[in-house]
Amino acid sequence: MLTSLALLIGALIGWGPPLAQAAPSTSITIDGTRPGRTFDGVGAISGGGGNSRLLIDYPRKQRGELLDYLFKPGYGAALQTLKLEVGGDTNSTDGAEPSHMHTRDTVDCDQGYQWWLAEQAKARNPDIKIAALAWGAPGWIGGGKFWSQDMIDYYMSWLGCAKKHHLNIDYLGGWNERGWDVEWFKKLKSTLVEKGYRTRVVAAESFGWDAADAMAADSGFKDAVDIVGSHYPCGYLGDYTSCPSSDTAKNLGKPLWASENGSQDTDTGAAAVARAVNRHYIDGRMTGFFHWPVIAALYPNLHFSSDGMSIAAQPWSGNYHIGRTTWITAHTTQFTKPGWHYIDSAGGYLGGNNANGSYVSLKSTNNTDYSTVIETMDATEDQTATFTVEGGLSDGVVHVWSTDVKSSDGKDDFVRGEDIVPSEGRYSLTLKPGHVYSLTTTTGQGKGTAKPPAAAGLKLPYTDHFDKPAGSTNATYFSDMNGAFKTVRCGGDRTGTCLRQMAPTTPIRWTDEPYNAPYSLMGDGSWDNYTVTTDAMFEQSGSVELLGRVGRQAKNNNGLDAYHLRVSDTGDWSIDKSDQTWKFTTLASGKTTPLDLNSWHTVSFTMRGDKLTASVDGQTIGEATDSSYTKGLTGLGVTGYQTQQFDNFEVRQAYRKAGSSSPR
Repeated sequence: MLTSLALLIGALIGWGPPLAQAAPSTSITIDGTRPGRTFDGVGAISGGGGNSRLLIDYPRKQRGELLDYLFKPGYGAALQTLKLEVGGDTNSTDGAEPSHMHTRDTVDCDQGYQWWLAEQAKARNPDIKIAALAWGAPGWIGGGKFWSQDMIDYYMSWLGCAKKHHLNIDYLGGWNERGWDVEWFKKLKSTLVEKGYRTRVVAAESFGWDAADAMAADSGFKDAVDIVGSHYPCGYLGDYTSCPSSDTAKNLGKPLWASENGSQDTDTGAAAVARAVNRHYIDGRMTGFFHWPVIAALYPNLHFSSDGMSIAAQPWSGNYHIGRTTWITAHTTQFTKPGWHYIDSAGGYLGGNNANGSYVSLKSTNNTDYSTVIETMDATEDQTATFTVEGGLSDGVVHVWSTDVKSSDGKDDFVRGEDIVPSEGRYSLTLKPGHVYSLTTTTGQGKGTAKPPAAAGLKLPYTDHFDKPAGSTNATYFSDMNGAFKTVRCGGDRTGTCLRQMAPTTPIRWTDEPYNAPYSLMGDGSWDNYTVTTDAMFEQSGSVELLGRVGRQAKNNNGLDAYHLRVSDTGDWSIDKSDQTWKFTTLASGKTTPLDLNSWHTVSFTMRGDKLTASVDGQTIGEATDSSYTKGLTGLGVTGYQTQQFDNFEVRQAYRKAGSSSPR
């Protein structure tokens, strides 16, 4: 029999039973006198585009609950910054945000829902910082050129609208992910100063750190930019294990931001977000982090329909889902505030290996309180962290909160653990794999308790005469994909309120879809056999369309599974099918009596099994047979940038005839 000494020797030289290895251990000294950059906050983006659209249409109770989960301190995500899209009437990912100036000579400061969202955020957290950025712009800007004086003037007008809504815009960018124009940024900065705005300029809001190189080479550009913002510095999607900037960027003497990150599923992407929120500072000294998007309040057929802090896709039922990303975000936002300072020497990788996890420490402006955020996403075993607190920081009770990211049980999200009482400024904590921990001397944290009602379908018949005020200038439940549909006073000698497509020219676009005409979606994806009807009025020569059985939309609106009934003022009509590449197939077409301009006509589109029927003013004008799509949303559209109007929108069940073998 081997003796203990023999076993030891054998293990060391490679034979015999292996020695048990000690769990990884990390010693962390949190010294309040050590340097670090100023923390600018963790926030999210509303826009780019249409991702917040359905939130405002939620019942008041559930809408308030969702807003609390987003912005209320000590309750949920407790977002510290909010970036708004400056609308441009063009698709900017999963929808289009309306412009406040559809034409050069009109200003409407009440368009859309972004002002409302910012006001709600401020009401819950008066300290929240507001940023803004454009993805596209109306077509009249600069003769179609974004980098123009028109665009600077457009921004100034938008800032004027912000004032009317009692909002201060703290940060302003250029053109989302479209590079930069040095002279334009110089002019933007001088204009802001001239007009008395203290708004700080962010550039270039694109990928990589080339803008930092340009600033290092041009002092005027450097002076014009206050914050260097890069998108997806941890890579686009993936695990976000490494989040570098560049030496040039770090040496500019300016704050560096991960000014857009995320694009991850609200639950399954939580681990990646947990890594990124820590590692963007550890690897790149980035002090601000913006998650895209703020909430998935959009229809499930859209490409990014499950990304954000939470999911809110059923305003009619009030149902929603608070995502795990909410609680991952809370592990930083509920334990820090913008203006705190990172402590560089108290941040890094556990055991010096990023596979074990990461940690960052920040101290309060009172130079006493501190918080440490730890993630162990990739660890495979328990490990120990030992803390020594010094440099004037509190040696009082340490409160511990944790989330088990690997658990499928929501009860394991954001759990208050046992307090730790340091002994002579020292304490230890066992860290389990796949967890996020927040250790803090502050108080005020909490986990919201509001629960949603059960999900339910949107019942038929559904009608909207557009006379009843909606939550915003959009019609209730309608989500614009291109163009801008707004409720206005009816034309054509009709009283009341109608829905009008407001964008008169093709915008400066952000997406590159081959078909970019205005259309707006609404409804329930489970609808199958139905008739959609609307009154339509042609202000200009062109075509209107009814969409039916709308299914999956391709990324950035680059295609749509749907049927389209198109009717022109000339009387030409067609029933078409589109797919996720925007390939159109004409299933039937013909010509009916011309429809006069500035007069109202009723258009109907029935989908019953594989039978598709078109009607105008109560008369059937044509039919087609196709079984490609069996269910989906509906919608309204205009096949060009004309300002047509709609009224008396209705969706009714179309029952199949007895004995029909066509698909349901």
